[in-house]
Amino acid sequence: MQPIATRLLHAAFAGALPIFLSACASTQGLQPFSTDGCSLFPDRSLISTSDWCGCCLAHDLAYWRGGTAEERLQADQDLKSCVLAASGNAELADLMFLGVRTGGGPYFLTPYRWGYGWPFGRLYGPISPTEEAQAAALRARYDSTNPALVCAKESP
Repeated sequence: MQPIATRLLHAAFAGALPIFLSACASTQGLQPFSTDGCSLFPDRSLISTSDWCGCCLAHDLAYWRGGTAEERLQADQDLKSCVLAASGNAELADLMFLGVRTGGGPYFLTPYRWGYGWPFGRLYGPISPTEEAQAAALRARYDSTNPALVCAKESP
């Protein structure tokens, strides 16, 4: 037979666990699109006119929406191709690709993770037709204020 203190501890844990889990669960849907440009990386060259921020913005749109692991890989490959075209620098494109592959997974509680528009805890998986409609409506709202998908330039 277990000591009373152990039984009380188990009972308290068992009673608190559902409360904790319900606090972690969220019924919120997809949040409006937001971007910080090239998260934790310069948006453009500091020594030339190369500017790859638009590549990061397009990449953020994919990451915000989330989806399957295959969709994430495609978004990361598209970023790499776009950065290479914008900069002409294969090493830079490779570095950015490695960065997003390493730090962009849905398992990290970061504002730039895969599926960051959804509450934390959504991992890889297909977007349902209802979710797709929600994402399209929010994307259209963003596009109406930024139709060219241009990143803001910092003030000199």
